[in-house]
Amino acid sequence: MELSFAFSPCPNDTFIFEAIINKRLSQEELTVRAVMMDVENLNNAARQNMFDVTKLSCSAFPFVSEYYQLLKSGSALGRNCGPLLIMKENHKWSDLPNLRIAIPGKYTTANLLLSMFASMATNKVELVFSEIENAVLTGEADVGLVIHESRFTYQQKGLKKLVDMGELWEQYTGAPLPLGCIAIKRSLPQSVKEKVQQWIQDSVQFAFNQPLESKAFIMENAREMSEEVQQKHIALYVNEFSLDLGEQGRNALDLLFRKGNELNILPEVKTPVFID
Repeated sequence: MELSFAFSPCPNDTFIFEAIINKRLSQEELTVRAVMMDVENLNNAARQNMFDVTKLSCSAFPFVSEYYQLLKSGSALGRNCGPLLIMKENHKWSDLPNLRIAIPGKYTTANLLLSMFASMATNKVELVFSEIENAVLTGEADVGLVIHESRFTYQQKGLKKLVDMGELWEQYTGAPLPLGCIAIKRSLPQSVKEKVQQWIQDSVQFAFNQPLESKAFIMENAREMSEEVQQKHIALYVNEFSLDLGEQGRNALDLLFRKGNELNILPEVKTPVFID
């Protein structure tokens, strides 16, 4: 059985899924057709029920929960890893209603957090996440909501942090921040869902045990990024929650979905959320 498998070219994803894509694990009767996309393209593709297994922004899942369930492995979730609002000029939080804000996509967790904590900030422009720093530098945007490796590069470009959205989430909830998750089609047989879940968990464990094996694959898909930034990216976004969300991770996801729904930002999530 061939499964379409979609994820981003970011180092955390290529680190996690390298063993699957390069067939380092026993595949039994399953094969993979890999597709790489920017995170917001993945979110939009899931809304079209396009792929069998896909990486998603956690905030995008409620919009596709009719078609997908979540797996316990492969997620990006943790502490001190949140999106940042960055700026060139010295702006204040109270200025946000009057500022043009570059965001990495309507359905990203970053934009959900901005909508939760700064509902008055509505003048937004959607850009590919890698374009946001330059948009702020050139004045196309007054502030930018950055994710992924931009967390490690914005200061080198002369930009400053206005606020860490992840810190706001952790101060407000006390919970780790769910950023990205792995979803699988509800319509697939339960036995296939369980095999894929184990497969991904094994791939994460392989990456932890043999980190050098994934190096070439990571670099091939992140050529514009220094190796130092690649490693910082992986260290920040790949952790014990990537191996298994556990009760704490599942509770954090449930909290994100409930808060988003209570604020009329997210639709109600279909149940069951997870495959088990």
